Amino acid sequence: MGLGAAPLADYWPLGDACYIRCPTHLSTDLPAMQPPHTSASSGVGPHRASLDVVEAGAVEFLALFAGEPRGFWGGPDGWVAWAGASACFEVSGGKGDRFDRIREGSRRVLGEMGWAARGAGSEPSPRFFGGFAFADTDPTETAWSDFPSAAFHLPRILLEGNDAEARLVSYEDEPGLARVAAILAAGVRRGERPSLPNRGDFVPGSSAEDGSDAPPRNRWRTGIEGILAAIAEGRVQKAVLARFLDLSLARPANPLASLRFLREENRRAHVFYLEPRPGRVFLGAAPELLARLRGDSFEATAVAGSVPRESDGEADRARVRQLLESAKDRAEHALTAEEMVEVLGPFLEEMEVEAEPRVLSLSRIHHLETTIRGRAHEGEDILSLVEALHPTPAVCGRPRGEALSLIRGAEPFERGWYAGPVGWFDAEGDGDFVPALRSAVGSGRAWRLFAGAGIVAGSDPDGEWEETALKFEPALRALRAGASDSTEGV
Repeated sequence: MGLGAAPLADYWPLGDACYIRCPTHLSTDLPAMQPPHTSASSGVGPHRASLDVVEAGAVEFLALFAGEPRGFWGGPDGWVAWAGASACFEVSGGKGDRFDRIREGSRRVLGEMGWAARGAGSEPSPRFFGGFAFADTDPTETAWSDFPSAAFHLPRILLEGNDAEARLVSYEDEPGLARVAAILAAGVRRGERPSLPNRGDFVPGSSAEDGSDAPPRNRWRTGIEGILAAIAEGRVQKAVLARFLDLSLARPANPLASLRFLREENRRAHVFYLEPRPGRVFLGAAPELLARLRGDSFEATAVAGSVPRESDGEADRARVRQLLESAKDRAEHALTAEEMVEVLGPFLEEMEVEAEPRVLSLSRIHHLETTIRGRAHEGEDILSLVEALHPTPAVCGRPRGEALSLIRGAEPFERGWYAGPVGWFDAEGDGDFVPALRSAVGSGRAWRLFAGAGIVAGSDPDGEWEETALKFEPALRALRAGASDSTEGV
């Protein structure tokens, strides 16, 4: 059931960015239903109405907004699905100030809303969802045609919660808010939750699709050998080399079915979904948290070093022991954690870093993980912290400049938003961001998947090739699930 698309209108220039305001729109032809309990707030600003919706689903909510900008953000402890655009703004890259320009754009939007004048305190702060490309440039390859150097949306309506309950919130005076809630609640009560495809229908090597690896394996080997030579010369300690997989499915993937599957299989990862234009989707499941800020309380995780999981319990426990005892993996992990701590030093006080890494176990892979916490200095916000951290050694290398130079020479493609920071920030400067890893961009039958491997002393080209193949799996399996799904309207 679609609510219809709101046409874009009223463009204002914002330096080299484009600030776009969208009119409020919700179809008036929704079925008349008695809404659940609602509460409305008074005054000018976002969140004019909110209500409780028990066990409403994010995918069901997003399906109501086909044809509009929409997205999803989900971590181990909760999720938020958003739709529509009260405002959106894009920034062209190349000047090194895109974080400042995004901050400026959000302040202008909030000023138009009257948020600053209200003192921002009586209602939840409005949130902007989007991200940044890996490099401070506008991607030129067709795969990234709807993803500039940076872009963020202020949703018109969102649903947030956990597996037990959810709350529907509007950033505008939504005349259809209660009816959307009623549709979701009624659908859940009737058990209208589209089922996932049989997971056995899309095992690796399925003949229902065609995939091509890039760069070719010989170029991959050459790239790694060049990085290992630079390591031996002392020019770099680590560089992250990525490759992509172009996938052509036999049938178009239902992106929301892909999202549902990605979330179901990756509960401990940070799942993201961005659809800025109808049908143009970027989705993935990142293992680490690049930055989280709540007030002055900061948290991040350093994730590096990995081994594949085993189906047998004892064999899998042996893999965990192998990872914890691996000198190579622990050295790679230490590089990432140490640099993150160094970078964060000027921004945080009371920093706490776990003395020993622990194992983060995901559906297909184990990683070494270290949590970093601290208190942000007055005046810092999530964007300033993300700007300082990106790109971390987990997605780039160490030292940063030399690693970037090696990456540009060895990767025959644009990363686009792959490995760039994606997430959300709000009017208070709080937010969550992750690096866009284990990801895919595309639409219909055609998708491009990305994965990378950290190259350090002792890395083996064949082993790193297999590691990236494993990292393709989350997005690959999700897209196969989406292509297997035949549910209408999801």
